[in-house]
Order: sequence, then C-alpha cells, then structure tokens
Amino acid sequence: MKELNPNIDTPQNPEIPHQNCAQDFEIEHKQLKEEEQEHEEEELRRLLLPNVEELPDIPPSAVDANFTTFFAPDFMKPGHDQYVHRHANGLCVIGLAPTHVAFKDKGGITSVDFNVGKSDRSGIKVTGKRKKNAQLFESNTALCKVCTSDSSYIVRCCVKGSLLEVNDRLIKQPELLNTMAEREGYIAIMMPKPADWLKAKASLLSLDEYKKLRTEL
Repeated sequence: MKELNPNIDTPQNPEIPHQNCAQDFEIEHKQLKEEEQEHEEEELRRLLLPNVEELPDIPPSAVDANFTTFFAPDFMKPGHDQYVHRHANGLCVIGLAPTHVAFKDKGGITSVDFNVGKSDRSGIKVTGKRKKNAQLFESNTALCKVCTSDSSYIVRCCVKGSLLEVNDRLIKQPELLNTMAEREGYIAIMMPKPADWLKAKASLLSLDEYKKLRTEL
C-alpha cells in the first residue's frame, strides 16, 4: 500500500470552479431582473387600474383639475358675487358666482353688453407673447353689464391686471351665463402681476369660506 506523503497538504475546502461562480451569478442576476420587472408591472397596473373604491363619485371637471377657485362676494355692491379661477401660470378667469343676484331675477340673464366705461371691451384685441394692446385695469374697473328682464348689473375685474380677452360669445349667447357660468359662460381673462395678485388674494375667499358664507349652497 502506497503511503501518503506527509509533506503534501490535503485541501480541506477545495475552490469552486470559476465556471460555477459565473453560472450562479447569472442565475441571481436573472432572478433580480425578473423581480424588478414584476415590481414595475405591478406599479404600472396600480397607476392604470386604480382601486375602484378610491375613485370619486364624480370625476373632477377641467376647472377643478387646472384652476384654484376664489370668490369675491358682495363685490362693490351686495349680492354681486363673482369668482376668480386662478391658473398656475398666473392667468385669472373672471365670472359670476352661482349666488350672484342676477341669477335670482325671473328669467335669468338675457343680454350682455361689453360697451362700458370709455371703451367697448369686446373690441380689445391682444396679440403676441408680450400681450400687445392689453389694457391695465383696476380691480373695480367695469368689464361688462349683464341685463335681466328687471334690472342690470355691472361685472368688475376683481383683480388688478391686464385684460387679455373677454368672452364675446356672451353677446350672442347670454344664456351661457345661466347654464355654464363657471365654464363657457366666463366673463374675461386677466393677467395680474404677482404682487397685485397677492394683494387681491388677501381679500378673496376660498371655496370652503364661500360656502360657509353662502349657506344656501
């Protein structure tokens, strides 16, 4: 029987071949990639297919989604309630709030006249990125006059800024004010300077504050 050479060490933990290490690494990498892909797919499903129980009963309107609404109740006169839809880019859409006194007259609003003050607001045409020809108006400047069968009411800017446009559709379609005053029935679009907006905002009400004030809503 051949004797073992005592000077030769017998390895207790033989090294794993390099090929096996590479295979194990590839398997582990593949598993991680599959898990990451599954996670991404699950996240995508969550975004595209939200939980039905979390959805609102009524989807938000374009106004609710893109604007923050403020209110100017009793602006200059009792019952002259107006809204200001403020966009993130600074634009302010001006219109009549649901509780404006004009809507309480029999038959609602029957006509709109932009020929107030010293000029016809519907004749103002603003052009270019610099808003050439835009006129700077004060918050109490008249935008138009809305008429009912019983009376007439002056609608004002509510904020100091440049008048970019008026909704001249109301001249031929005044009924838009009675049915869609917060959307297609808006009065005008203003662009106040940041400092002027902050000053105006301090005097306006939020939606919740407005609802508390006008409990009939």
